Amino acid sequence: MQKILIVEDDKSIAELERDYLEADGFEVVIEHDGEKGLHLANSKNFDLIILDVMLPNRDGFSILRELRQTLDTPILMISARKEDFDKIRGLGLGADDYMTKPFSPSEMVARVKAHINRHSKLTGTTTASLQSKTISIRGLEVNNEYKSLKINGNNIVLTSKEFDILYLLISNPNKVYSKQEIFETIWDDSFGDISTITVHIRKIREKIEADPSNPQYIETLWGIGYRFNL
Repeated sequence: MQKILIVEDDKSIAELERDYLEADGFEVVIEHDGEKGLHLANSKNFDLIILDVMLPNRDGFSILRELRQTLDTPILMISARKEDFDKIRGLGLGADDYMTKPFSPSEMVARVKAHINRHSKLTGTTTASLQSKTISIRGLEVNNEYKSLKINGNNIVLTSKEFDILYLLISNPNKVYSKQEIFETIWDDSFGDISTITVHIRKIREKIEADPSNPQYIETLWGIGYRFNL
């Protein structure tokens, strides 16, 4: 049974989310405190984490930032704040999705399923030859079997979406991909937002480029798209 962690201080919302998820066959654990939620999430025993932004003792953004240093579990952020800045910040820190209150519990369950299915495809067994492929270009080593990235031998943690984008580009060096092409390839559900492609590219550059403002790996072709330079 797939297991969901809900970190939400509003008990009525947390219980509503739990009821809908359990009705769909998920096992659900609820935590109302931010610090305790972080500790639970770090146990790595969950298939997806639903994380509220406003929490006692530790806010959702700081929890997300810390989790993304070691964890690639899908994370769905929930917030009553509707500002685009908060959404961009959450996605930029590594959230896989972002929903604002009030929201449809049925849509929430649909998003949970979509992200778990996608993560399972990425980490499960597909084509052995594809999974075992390690691509090495100018100090970067990307392994699709373990969803791992090394730069000059040092491990670099990417979110699932960041890895997908990097692997798409590095697997097809010098090929130009538009934002729309990246979106349609990586986001195989209807819940993504094409505007976040720019955010994800920026975060990838911050992790792989010596000077993100002068990228040597992922090049922007203004008005066209992106490509990975050999």
